Formats: sequence, C-alpha cells, structure tokens
Amino acid sequence: MMLRQRRLSGLVALLVFAAVLAGPSALSDDRLKRTVLRQADLTGVDGIEVIVTLIEAEPGAGIALHTHHGDEFLYVLEGGMIQPKGKEPVPMKAGQSLHFPRGMVHGGFTVVGDKTLKVLTTHVVDKGKPLAVPAD
Repeated sequence: MMLRQRRLSGLVALLVFAAVLAGPSALSDDRLKRTVLRQADLTGVDGIEVIVTLIEAEPGAGIALHTHHGDEFLYVLEGGMIQPKGKEPVPMKAGQSLHFPRGMVHGGFTVVGDKTLKVLTTHVVDKGKPLAVPAD
C-alpha cells in the first residue's frame, strides 16, 4: 500500500510540476510568477531551443492541463502542497526532480497550504512554437 501511495504521489508530482513549468498559456492567474533566466538555441541541433525558468506559485495559484513541444525537466527549490482536481493534496518536496517527455499531458492542479512553491524548469523545445499547449 505504501509503495502504491509513493508511486501515485510521484505521478501527481510530475503532473503538477509540468504544469508549473508550462508557461503563460497554462497559468490560470496572477499568483504565478514566471521568470525566464536563460533562453538559447541548442548547439548542434537546428530548430531546438533551451529555456530555463524560475516559477514561483503562491497558494491559490492554479495550473491548467497542458503539453509541450519538447521535454521539460523540473527541480523543486522550495516545496509546498499541490492539489490535483478532485484529488487529495500532495506534498512537493525540495530536491525533487521530474521529467515530462514531449506531448505528455500534465498540470490540472492548485497550490494549497501556506507556502509558495518554487521550481526551476528547463525546457528543450521546438523553437518558434508556443511553450505550452492547452490540453483537455
């Protein structure tokens, strides 16, 4: 039972962090601050860019379901709690890292509790396409 809960928590965490990293189209309100720290072409690969972003999600911030035109990597700098729609809250712990492959739907949660969730994201995505694409 405990292993199942860990796996479920890990999956939820992945979905949540991916949403945080998604970008403006996935952000549902102004309680999310997204700061691009670095953006550059991927050396030796035409049409691919890397975007490094700091995301700060205050309690009450919501992230819509979305996908990306590439991979997203996330690292939790300061933990907090998230609550996927219709599910119990899940802790996001500092030091946790996640990977969302191209096209994987993630997000669909709200930051709950009293702590701002801070994550560092790295997107390796198709240049010139929207960073995030809304998903149903």
